[in-house]
Amino acid sequence: MRPLLALSTAIDQLNEKIGYVCNLLVLLACLVSAANAMIRYAFSYSSNGWLELQWYMFALLVMFGASYTFKRNEHVRVEIFYLMISERAQLWLDMLGTLIFLIPACLLLAYLSWPFFYQAYEVGEISSNAGGLVRWPIKFVIPSGFVMLALQGVSEVIKRAAALQGYVTIDAKYERPTQ
Repeated sequence: MRPLLALSTAIDQLNEKIGYVCNLLVLLACLVSAANAMIRYAFSYSSNGWLELQWYMFALLVMFGASYTFKRNEHVRVEIFYLMISERAQLWLDMLGTLIFLIPACLLLAYLSWPFFYQAYEVGEISSNAGGLVRWPIKFVIPSGFVMLALQGVSEVIKRAAALQGYVTIDAKYERPTQ
C-alpha cells in the first residue's frame, strides 16, 4: 500500500500546483477583462485576441480546476443519501462511484476529445476572428484536463482504500455548502 500512497501523494501535489496556477488565472482573467474594457472605452481600440485569451483562461480554469476541486473534496454531490450514511459507507460510496463512473467517463472523454485536438494541431488551426489566437493549444486542454481528473480519481480511490483498511485517516467529510 505504501507505493500506492506515494503515487497518490505525487498526484495530489501535482494537482495542488495546478490549483495554485488556476487561482492565479482567476486574477489574471479579471485583470485582462478590466484592461480590455478600459482600453476599448478610453481609446476605442479592441482586439479579439484579448477576448479569446479570456476564454482560454476560463477553459484552463474549468478543465484543470476540476481535478483541484476534486482533490479538495469540494465538488458537487448528490447528497440525498450521502449525509445519512456512516463515514465508512461514505468512503465506500466515494471509492465505488469514482471507480465505476468518474474514471471511466473521464478516460472516455479524453479519448474522444483527442481527435478534436489532434486535427486542430495537424492543420495549425487559428481563430477565424481578426487578431485571434492559435486554437490547437487550447483544444489540448480538453483531453489533458480529463486525464488530470481521472488521475485525481485514482488518487482518491487509493486514499479511500487505504482508509478503509486502516492504513491512513483521511478527512473526507463532506459539508453541505451554506446557501
